[in-house]
Amino acid sequence: MGTQWPLAGKEVPIIGSDAVRWTDLTVPSSSIFTADGGAASITDDRASCSVIGDPPTYLIWRIHKAQPQTLELLELTASKEFPRVGLRFTFPDALYPFAFICKNEITGNSRFPYLLYVLTVSGVAYLLRIRNVSAYGSCSILPEDELIELNVRDYIPDNAAITAVTATARCLVIGTSNGPVFSFQLGVLDPSAHGFVHELRDEAGIGRLWGLISRGNFVGTVQDLVISEFCGKKFVFALHLDGTLRIWDLASHSKVFSHNMGVMAMSGASFLRLWVGQFDPNSSIIPLAILCRHTSDEKLEMISLHSILYNFGDRIVLSMEPSVQNISLEEGRCLDVKLMSDKIWILKDNELVSHLLATNIDKVEAFSYALQEEFVADQLFQSSEHLADEILRITHSIFSSSKDDILPFVSSIFLRRLMLPGVHHNAALHATLAEYNRHLGESELQTLTADGLKKEILSLIEHEVGSEKVSIVHCWKCFFARYFHNWCKNNAVYGLLVDSSTVAVGLIRKKSVSLLRSLEEIELIVEGSSDEVSELTGIMDLVNNDIECEILTELLRCVMNFSQQLGKTASSIFYESLFTAPTISSEDIVHCIVKILETGYCIPGPVLQSSASGDHTIFLQKELTDHRSLRKLSVDMFLSLQGLYKKASTWNKILNVVEGLLKFLVPQKRMLKFDTEMSSNINSSVMVHSSYQIAKVMFESAWDFLLFLSYLVDISGQVHLSPDDINKIQLELVPMLQEIIFEWLVIIYFAITPAAPAVTEDFNSKLSSLQIDNNMGKHIWNEKFARCDLTLAFIFLLNVGNSSLDHSHFSSECFSNMQSSIHRMRDFISWIIWGEDGGSSTFLSRSIDLAFILFKHDQYCAAEQLLMMAEAHLLKEKTSQSIQDADGGWCIRHHLLGCCLLAQVQCGLHATEKDKKISDAIRCFFRSASGNGASEALQSLSVDVGIPHLGFSGCTTIAVWKLQYYQWAMQLFERYNISEGACQFALAALEQVDEALHMKDENCTENSANESVTTIKGRLWANVFIFALDLGRYYDAYCAIISNPDEESKYICLRRFIIVLYEQGSIKILCSNKLPLIGLVEKVEQELAWKAERSDISAKPNLYKLLYAFQLHQHNWRRAANYMYMYSARLKTEAPLKDNQGSSLMLQERLNALSAAVNALHLVHPSYAWIDSLTDRNSLTSECYPTENDAEPQKWQSTVDIEKLENEFVLTSAEYTLSLINVKWTFSGKHGALSDLADLLVQNNLYDMAFTILLRFFKGSGLKRELERVLSEMAIKCCLDKVESTWVEEHGHLLTSSKLEMVVHGSPVTVPTAPQTDRNSRWANLKLYLEKYKDFHGRLPVIVAGTLLRADPKIELPLWLVQLFKEGQKEKMWGMTGRESNPASLFQLFVNYGRYAEATYLLLEYIESFASMRPADVIKRKRPFALWFPYTTIEQLLHQLEELIRMGHMVDHCDKLKKMLHGSLLNHLKMLKVDSEDTISATS
Repeated sequence: MGTQWPLAGKEVPIIGSDAVRWTDLTVPSSSIFTADGGAASITDDRASCSVIGDPPTYLIWRIHKAQPQTLELLELTASKEFPRVGLRFTFPDALYPFAFICKNEITGNSRFPYLLYVLTVSGVAYLLRIRNVSAYGSCSILPEDELIELNVRDYIPDNAAITAVTATARCLVIGTSNGPVFSFQLGVLDPSAHGFVHELRDEAGIGRLWGLISRGNFVGTVQDLVISEFCGKKFVFALHLDGTLRIWDLASHSKVFSHNMGVMAMSGASFLRLWVGQFDPNSSIIPLAILCRHTSDEKLEMISLHSILYNFGDRIVLSMEPSVQNISLEEGRCLDVKLMSDKIWILKDNELVSHLLATNIDKVEAFSYALQEEFVADQLFQSSEHLADEILRITHSIFSSSKDDILPFVSSIFLRRLMLPGVHHNAALHATLAEYNRHLGESELQTLTADGLKKEILSLIEHEVGSEKVSIVHCWKCFFARYFHNWCKNNAVYGLLVDSSTVAVGLIRKKSVSLLRSLEEIELIVEGSSDEVSELTGIMDLVNNDIECEILTELLRCVMNFSQQLGKTASSIFYESLFTAPTISSEDIVHCIVKILETGYCIPGPVLQSSASGDHTIFLQKELTDHRSLRKLSVDMFLSLQGLYKKASTWNKILNVVEGLLKFLVPQKRMLKFDTEMSSNINSSVMVHSSYQIAKVMFESAWDFLLFLSYLVDISGQVHLSPDDINKIQLELVPMLQEIIFEWLVIIYFAITPAAPAVTEDFNSKLSSLQIDNNMGKHIWNEKFARCDLTLAFIFLLNVGNSSLDHSHFSSECFSNMQSSIHRMRDFISWIIWGEDGGSSTFLSRSIDLAFILFKHDQYCAAEQLLMMAEAHLLKEKTSQSIQDADGGWCIRHHLLGCCLLAQVQCGLHATEKDKKISDAIRCFFRSASGNGASEALQSLSVDVGIPHLGFSGCTTIAVWKLQYYQWAMQLFERYNISEGACQFALAALEQVDEALHMKDENCTENSANESVTTIKGRLWANVFIFALDLGRYYDAYCAIISNPDEESKYICLRRFIIVLYEQGSIKILCSNKLPLIGLVEKVEQELAWKAERSDISAKPNLYKLLYAFQLHQHNWRRAANYMYMYSARLKTEAPLKDNQGSSLMLQERLNALSAAVNALHLVHPSYAWIDSLTDRNSLTSECYPTENDAEPQKWQSTVDIEKLENEFVLTSAEYTLSLINVKWTFSGKHGALSDLADLLVQNNLYDMAFTILLRFFKGSGLKRELERVLSEMAIKCCLDKVESTWVEEHGHLLTSSKLEMVVHGSPVTVPTAPQTDRNSRWANLKLYLEKYKDFHGRLPVIVAGTLLRADPKIELPLWLVQLFKEGQKEKMWGMTGRESNPASLFQLFVNYGRYAEATYLLLEYIESFASMRPADVIKRKRPFALWFPYTTIEQLLHQLEELIRMGHMVDHCDKLKKMLHGSLLNHLKMLKVDSEDTISATS
């Protein structure tokens, strides 16, 4: 956008003008719209501004050619922020590119302060009564009583097309294609009333009805209409196509002037637009501007400036001045023109210029103004395609880190440029994201914070890099190109905004509004030409003679040529490194960039090729171009410096000029007096952005000088630089430049960094804000901080008032003019750098005050950045002396920095970043407490500064000060729930207690003067304990307990220690060797026991088990058993409250507890293997168990030994076994309860458990009786099924037992024998248990066989049962005698139950066995017969057989048995006789 005119100003966007939400209003209509070929068409976008009232209200309207049916309306007030809501009217038909807004003077109703005149292309005029914009909150259709509709075509003859329209209050004026001009009293008179419509004709005198008179001479088409007011009268100016200019008095509808302008314009020109300026009562001149366009070349346009002389006496006399100023518009199309008293403003689509209305037409003085397009193109690297590549190349040369570190740094540079105020635009960003298929609504984008927008854009770029396989710089370049295109599209220039009362000028764009400001002298140098330096008074004051002026001019030219080598990319990298990579010092960056200027880029070839998208040819061409450029720079610089040295003759003179020029770059110190608070309004928005623009130029200029001087030192040998000159550069000029750069960087940082959203307040802060005070303004500001366009600089407006130097420049009621914007900006920058009264000697001290303000408004990160920048600059500034100043500023800075870091921890940081912030905050507070003058400086801080107040004073000694400060820091960290820091400061305070109380000041009013050392240490150790416990450092927490000298506090902490360990599931640590419990074992046990008695029995971990393990660890077996027994008792007490499943689990726990108790007691000597009985009413009451004599309960015993525990274990096992099959049973202790339990177990086929109960609790005859009863019941169950009982399943699940006792102290039964319902298994169980327990009672087989035969006389006894009777003998030669269950017993059973055949065969079996004995065993037959053959039973058998024969029952069978029996007995007796005789013979 180059221009031939000198630059005089810059466009400054109004922040927030791109983020307007529209309230849509539909305008109803009763007209029928038809296509009209003669109607005008919308070919241009149009916008304008009306200034109404005092103080003025600025009403801006826009009509877009893409949406010709809508009109946008904004209501601006300079004393308020740019409105966030506007009105958008939608009409039934396309609008003529015209609108007029004025104050409502017709009705005077305050509800409708404005009137809006519009006209559709079809000829329907509307007069809308407009409310304030905020009054249309929920309205969607404009009420019909708020508008007047008129179809003006009904009043225009010959169906002529409407070609021009204008309006004023109470009147609408229309021009047509055939020349006539009509005025309508719209809104004043009824359309049917006389005088509603007038045709403005050439005839003088009293007019007649417009439809009945002659039209007069024909004139060309009306091209433009303007209504202007002067001397209390309103005049209509009409410009016709043929160049005729006619003027009417609107009140009398009479023509007062007519002149043909064609003779004064260029030949072949057509007249398009007309503008009328303000009349000058002193010169009696009305300025006119007419836009002409050459008919043969539409691109050739010209504006002709004319002057009309007027004389108001008895009659109006107007005359045209013959002189004409022609302004040729060489490039670009004219969009708008505004005439002021001494200047004409011409807005083209690519340029804004102003021309002075000079009396000498031969000399036209003009100025141009830099538009936003130029700034945005520069920031988005659109002015040169290689600038973006330079970013990556310089970054790779500076940083030696990996690619993973460099690429985020490069992205942060691009992202920061995109988010700059003026560059960031909501509509452009929305359109660009839509092109990348990221469909976010504009309203959604406006609600995103700055961080949210950055994340969205970065994710898009990362996705493009991954999907397209291209470099990140290439993706950013493509994104910037699209964004810039959309930015230009959505910010097209529509018109000029001019306030003639203040001479304020601005631009109305498609989706933004801006104002203009003047340039500072440094901008005239940098952005103009160096030939203009001699015309700048501010610069020329720095030199003393013409030689120095020439040196200054050559020096500036040399520096600017030098800076153009790397463009402005190096300064961007320098700025970004301060925030993204603070580990790289500014000296290293400067050194590396100077090295690049000398030798070229020091980066690998693959990296450079990747930046060129992998094209090797482009890489080689770029490398060659860079080499040539550097060689040219070296030669040019050498020649320039040689010429400069020859002109000055000494370098000292040159360096003096440099020093004077650097003083010009220092922010000006202005003495300010502030009496009122400055609010956030449009003027302040312009001031803030102007501050950024100036600071950017100042920073880049200082940066260029820094690079230049560094380069000069590097080539000192070539340019004859002496050592003294080098020292002056390095020790005087470079530090001065670093100070200047630092100060302007801070201004830039404040002006472009978005404010962080306000921290969510907790309940206490909200409650405290209910008080009526002056915090309402801050609360309103906090609501705005979430917006992306509100920067940190706006926060300072709460602390800045209007300067009393020149109040005309600071009126907030009107828009600031170009010069007052500069004054406001200078005062604002001076306030930031030097303070209100300019009292700050350096900005380092001022930075503390600014950080306090930022902290007060929750801008913790910004305050930290400011303090870190100040600290880094301080380290560079005071490398050879102490960085701690005597007034305690260093301490205050670290104290405030610690508060900032600590406050950020509450803002949801990631774990790693949060830990770093905490660590840095701890370091800052420790450094602050130990600095010079810390006590006086920090105690003097007021409560109003915004940071947490110390709350103590009067401590003069260092030890007392540190003690109090460390305790304050401890409480601060505790308030933020940061135990790590609180613990460290509590330990630090402990180190100061002895010395502080020993050397305490008598004047100290703190509580520590009345507390003992023990009390203070006890409190601090208790705090250490709490913090360590919160951190999970149990060993440190326990060490704090044993270190506590306050016994009461120690035991309180111990109880808390145990409770927390229990709640955190770490209570087992007490049973390890990690904690030295010497001296506290009993206390720990008491606390655990107390906790166990009051805790839920089902809680995890179980404290009784812990006590058990704890006592085992202490080798106290009896107490371990006691706690497990207590646990068992609690379980028994609470088991009835549980359901069946829960009861089973508790019974299993009881078994485990009893088993553990028994095992523990077995470790004790038998003489001491007992535990105390439970006596508490809530504990388990002892139950008595059967002794050897009986199974009845005995009296309560005072102790519980192993036997009782084993008894309870067995009963609990039985109860648990029954619970698994949903049978509920509880031992009652009554007589027969154990027998009933055994029966219940047998009924449920739980035989193992049943026999275990019998063997455990019954002895002697009682045991035999119970065994008989149980086995009889089992036998009866077998008889219920008539099955073959010879098959037996060989298996068994028995509790191991012996004759003497059963072992019960092992593991409890966890899975009982499953109930067997199979018929065969019943016989198998009967065989199994009978064989197992017949040794306890020899007659069990007899009882079982008798039960079977009694239950079923015809049953066939199982073979295994018969064998049990026969197994009682060692050899059958002994006959039928033997144990209690012998063959004789079986023989008796057979006889008794009528089983005569079985009895006979059994007897014969044993008689024959005896008869078959070998001769060697003959002596064994010499026993009396009655001992092994039951004669009585045999006689009974014979008797029964004879009875059956006599009765005729089975006579043959019985007779056969009888004969067999008689034959066998006879043979047996004969054998006995022979044996007897042989024995007698042998003895004789």
